[in-house]
Amino acid sequence: MKEFNRGDRIGAQMHRELALLLRDAAKDPRLSEVTIQEVRVTRDLSHAKIYFTILDKDEAQYFVKVLGHAAGFLRRRLGQIMKLRTVPELKFVYDSSIEEGKRLSDLIEKAVSSDIREEDG
Repeated sequence: MKEFNRGDRIGAQMHRELALLLRDAAKDPRLSEVTIQEVRVTRDLSHAKIYFTILDKDEAQYFVKVLGHAAGFLRRRLGQIMKLRTVPELKFVYDSSIEEGKRLSDLIEKAVSSDIREEDG
């Protein structure tokens, strides 16, 4: 069984805590719409990339900006909650992998249905 390194453990805990902070402690109520997908922490624990999704992909840039402004507050709260000596700098990145997966799935379905029509005709 693979053991998790310290960065993975901190990333997993940051993932849980950020989800709760965005839901409960953020001043902007729209931040509760954000879903944290993954947190990747660098080996030296100096930076963390937080991948998130939202329902309306057209607002992705707005949320990147809002989360960027809230990063200081979130970092400070993470430090208090997690009791880390050094809290990584937070960088929020919109995760488009779900949309890309749906697009590829639609393409596969289209190709399969096209093949079925050709076989029938």
